Amino acid sequence: MAESIMLEKAKDFAVKIVNLCKTIKSSQKESVLTNQLLRSGTSIGANIHESKYAQSTADFISKMQIALKECYESEYWLELLNRTGYISDEKYKPLQNSCGSIRRMLISSITTAKESIK
Repeated sequence: MAESIMLEKAKDFAVKIVNLCKTIKSSQKESVLTNQLLRSGTSIGANIHESKYAQSTADFISKMQIALKECYESEYWLELLNRTGYISDEKYKPLQNSCGSIRRMLISSITTAKESIK
């Protein structure tokens, strides 16, 4: 159940990232940073989705850890876009909060899965 909530949050986040990147690319002609954010921001949900079909607990943990790394990377690109003026604080803060929420859920899920194999 928690994973489906996390997956839905990750999908919603990915949609916001796709729309943000589309807007920045068309209005400000920036593609280097936005392409990086687009890859990492959409990869979070893809890896969570893939973890649902993991072959083992270790495989599940691996997929979730990849999603967590992508989450951290997305936070980095969002901050960089904000600090360079491509996105305002008004757009940055909700995305940062959303990414942080997903990150905390991933950490909790990974911790629980690791404890189950001890």
